[in-house]
Amino acid sequence: MKILKKGKQRPKQGGGYGKKALSFWLVVAALLFVPLAVFAEEEGGEAHYPLKVPEKQSWSFSGPFGTYDLQQLQRGLKVYKEVCSTCHSLKYVSFRDLKALGYSEEQIKAFAKTYDIQDGPNSEGEMFVRKGLPTDYFPSPFPNVEAAKFANNGANPADLSLMAKARAVSLPFPAFIADIFTNYNEAGPDYITALLTGYSEPPEGAELAENNWYNPYFNSGNALAMPPPLSDGMVTYNDGTEETTENYARDVSAFLMWTADPHMETRKKTGFRVILFLIVFAGLTYAVKRRIWNELD
Repeated sequence: MKILKKGKQRPKQGGGYGKKALSFWLVVAALLFVPLAVFAEEEGGEAHYPLKVPEKQSWSFSGPFGTYDLQQLQRGLKVYKEVCSTCHSLKYVSFRDLKALGYSEEQIKAFAKTYDIQDGPNSEGEMFVRKGLPTDYFPSPFPNVEAAKFANNGANPADLSLMAKARAVSLPFPAFIADIFTNYNEAGPDYITALLTGYSEPPEGAELAENNWYNPYFNSGNALAMPPPLSDGMVTYNDGTEETTENYARDVSAFLMWTADPHMETRKKTGFRVILFLIVFAGLTYAVKRRIWNELD
């Protein structure tokens, strides 16, 4: 049986602080030098998309206390139905969801009836077409992917349900760090607005694929297969809003933000209440701690 000598201790394992410090400086170096490397690559002649970074827009739903503008969302729905729905679907949005936009049940029923929905099979095993119901989802304008590609020069129009969350362009360093601290989550609508209003004549020497349109805000190239979808006066507004391409783009971008994040307002309200509760709870905990330790002293 071995007996340890008194006073002999296991040597301490150091290096924990040094590893943490090393990790910290590695992160700092990555934040500083990776953007510089990207910039150097751009200077070397290789193009990075988008060629132009979308400008930040002013949205009613920005910030921790932002809310949706229901009139803007209704205008955006009108733009989608009259323009975008000819090519793009909203497969994750049902007609009854439009109640959140301020529509009544009767209005939703009337709106759903404007769509033809394929249903079935019936008792004879055949598919049939009926008028839409509030429980139905927005139908696709094409029966299948092949038909969509055939009608759009080989391009399959994307579903727009989550587009405002799926497409976004981060600002270059160090601006994106400020977005993190300010909780700026509207880069998606910014991108959609810039894309819809950013069509222009290609610069001299630019190479475009056949049947493509130049757009410096497109995040996958310098041109896309979708022609400019909006023009002044093509959609009639009933509330007196000026019928311009910019307004159409902003309204449909706000509407697509709602389709991608319909519970945003509830989440913000819940978060504010949780933070308020934690502040009050922390204050009560500190007061109880002070009282207990004062009695012990």
